[in-house]
Amino acid sequence: MDTLHSKWRFLEAAQGCGAVVPESACVDTLEQARSWAGTDPVVLKPEYSRFGVHVRLHPNGIPADAKPFDVPGRWVVQRFCHGRELCSYSVIDRGRLLAHVTYRPSYRLQASSSFFFEACPSPAIQKFVDMFARKMDYTGQLSFDWIEADNGNAQVLECNPRAISGVHLFGLDDALPAALAGAATDCVVPANHAARMISAVMLVAGGAQALRDSRVGLWWQDFRRGVDVIAAPRDPLPFFGGLLDFGSYARLAVQNRCNLRQAATCDIEWDGDPLAAL
Repeated sequence: MDTLHSKWRFLEAAQGCGAVVPESACVDTLEQARSWAGTDPVVLKPEYSRFGVHVRLHPNGIPADAKPFDVPGRWVVQRFCHGRELCSYSVIDRGRLLAHVTYRPSYRLQASSSFFFEACPSPAIQKFVDMFARKMDYTGQLSFDWIEADNGNAQVLECNPRAISGVHLFGLDDALPAALAGAATDCVVPANHAARMISAVMLVAGGAQALRDSRVGLWWQDFRRGVDVIAAPRDPLPFFGGLLDFGSYARLAVQNRCNLRQAATCDIEWDGDPLAAL
């Protein structure tokens, strides 16, 4: 699990599984990152982080006035990848790929976790996941972040050994429960490719983004076609519960002087701390 959570060790493990692994280095200081990158566009991120917290994007190279690293521990400096952002979610049992979906995170919280997602099948990504799962003899839920380059090459950026939003793309008629139980005989994929969304967040955060970017018309079209993943057709109360959750995260963010992403994960984070022997 440490290998998969580490944004440095994962890149080593991903070699030879059929996807492009961006050139990267592990550094301790901003000066070391600058020395390695030169003027090239790069991404900087702590070795352990999630939901894009503390990630620094420098598509024009590391600026001269960049602040020193503000999170202790090692950081990863990675060549900036241009292309379409994709994510994948899979269920693995003893190295066998039992469920899989690749999707596009169409609306996101500040380039972080998505709240509107659409299935986007990619045979190349599914092949990588199959090879990687066999290599690691993995069991559990396994997710990856990707960039699909203009030439179609899939570049794997990092691993999340847990469930992510892709699980919402499976419907009630899909055999995902069998996959989670290790009982599926074939790889389960979503039968319906309808766009899914967390409607409360799409309404609040998505609406604010649409106003800021002057894309209200497109946002409203997407909101109308998206299927909520929380509220059932005749049970609207979960929608209002989602609004309460959003308000709770906002309150935690104010109390802890952090952003919404940090507030949403403050009680589930693991940053490579030593684990007691099981």
